[in-house]
Amino acid sequence: MSEKKTAAGLEAEIKEDGSFNRQVNRFTAPFGEGAGELPVEAGRYRLLWSAVCPWAHRSVIVRSVLGLEDALSLGTASPMRPDLPHADWEFSLDEKGVDPVLGVRYMSEIYKKTDPGYSGRPTVPVIVDVKEQKVVNNDYFKLTNYLETTWKPLHKDHAPDLYPEHLRAEIDAFNHTIFEDVNNGVYKCGFARSQEAYEEAYDALFARLDELEERLCKQRFLFGDFITDSDVRLYATLIRFDAAYYSAFKTNRNRIVDFKNLWGYIRDLYQTPGFGDTTDFQAIKVHYHLSKHIASDDQKSKTILPKGPDLSALHSEHNRGALSKRIEKFLIHREG
Repeated sequence: MSEKKTAAGLEAEIKEDGSFNRQVNRFTAPFGEGAGELPVEAGRYRLLWSAVCPWAHRSVIVRSVLGLEDALSLGTASPMRPDLPHADWEFSLDEKGVDPVLGVRYMSEIYKKTDPGYSGRPTVPVIVDVKEQKVVNNDYFKLTNYLETTWKPLHKDHAPDLYPEHLRAEIDAFNHTIFEDVNNGVYKCGFARSQEAYEEAYDALFARLDELEERLCKQRFLFGDFITDSDVRLYATLIRFDAAYYSAFKTNRNRIVDFKNLWGYIRDLYQTPGFGDTTDFQAIKVHYHLSKHIASDDQKSKTILPKGPDLSALHSEHNRGALSKRIEKFLIHREG
């Protein structure tokens, strides 16, 4: 596939000043019991993701932590983009190269089946109504919150409260901040088409990481002793940083391992069930370093997969428990 075709998928999201402006989600119907809302039913929906995508990963983390695996099935796309003239995801990991439940080869098929006029990138995560065979929600920004609240009747016994009601306003405000500067900030660096846009995003990213490093010097997690939705969102970006963004997106002032508190914080989360066991570094590296759609002038580098970094230290003692007022078994807050 030519570089011109590769870049075309992102052209609509590049502003005149060369900065990256992520596309708006098309399918945003909320889950709930009101008019126009999506009813929550075990077995009715399928969550489609790719292990490389941080937006999708955080939904899979929450699905695991809350025990929704039996209620919400999971379809996994390949880390490598298919060789097509448009951006897409492919189910080449499955037998016969199609999703076993939906019977589609490419993610775009289910988007087009839902809306024949859909012209945006087919994104993950996306929730598909298996009964109706159509996309119902690809709102990555709110999806974890739906799983944490309206999906509560399907949570496992003694499931944690990742979105405590008394903290929701603070969590929402914080999530918006880390989205702009960190979650989407790394993409603003990697997809920038001008030096000015790149440096502006780079400076905002590392200014925010410096603030987070300071915030985590006296408390175990972003809101204290318990893991919240905000920790899930930050983790999904930070765990990809050294293996992908540092080099592929030129976010190279520091690695996460160079931050004492952020590095300990990431090790703490990585060792928590639902986080490390849903993290696929091989898929992440293959996608960000070999996929042709990632912005790069050096396409020769797209044939070489970096051997590093050494990630074995993620299993090392983090000593973050000393910052917590709670004993280890209450690591994740539970109601009642």
